[in-house]
Amino acid sequence: MLKFPMAKFHIIIPAAGLSSRMGLGQPKQYLKIHQQTFIERVIRVFENIPLVDSIHIALHPKDDIWNTLNLSLSSKVSVHYCGGESRAKTVINTLEAIKANTNENDWILVHDAARPGIEEKDVQHLIYTLKDDAVGGLLAYPIADTVKKSNEEDRVVESPSRDHLWQAQTPQMYRYKMLSDALEKFDGIPTDESQAIECLGMKPKLIKGSFKNFKVTYQEDLSILEHLIDK
Repeated sequence: MLKFPMAKFHIIIPAAGLSSRMGLGQPKQYLKIHQQTFIERVIRVFENIPLVDSIHIALHPKDDIWNTLNLSLSSKVSVHYCGGESRAKTVINTLEAIKANTNENDWILVHDAARPGIEEKDVQHLIYTLKDDAVGGLLAYPIADTVKKSNEEDRVVESPSRDHLWQAQTPQMYRYKMLSDALEKFDGIPTDESQAIECLGMKPKLIKGSFKNFKVTYQEDLSILEHLIDK
């Protein structure tokens, strides 16, 4: 097992997307559930975890909604108008923005603003499980449903075994230098941080999360989430 100096834990919350698939006319991070915006709910979870040293919100450069929220936030929170053309580019830009105050062996946890169902206990479990890991890893949830692979005409061509298949969630947790290198070297646009790390030849650790921590993508997801999480 590799030994590193005492590392800090930094959170990056990419919140620069336009959320066009929901068709609601505003970014998902500003949707509300139980009278609280997604982004505020997510921030509060991380603010309440003592091990978290800093929280970085990455917004679109032309975001004109954030300041209207008038949130009272802790000194842990910083806002960066550095959103890029993709989620990966937004993370890269944020890593660069916090470089001066971050050690290369510090841990970076990237969490989707569109996952307001995240709970403190799951984040803490992730941190404590991976804090001495040589690679890092992510929250995920085992797939229970039968999986189908289709062709271009949406006809089933295969039913892959669901054994050892997981749905990736966030946070995804990797050391600053490893994550920076992985994202910069990736050929194309990775779907998440784990995919970039995998392309370095690494094997991220899967940590079982909660079903509540799903990504809100469609309008019907809102009503499901309202029934799953507490006010």
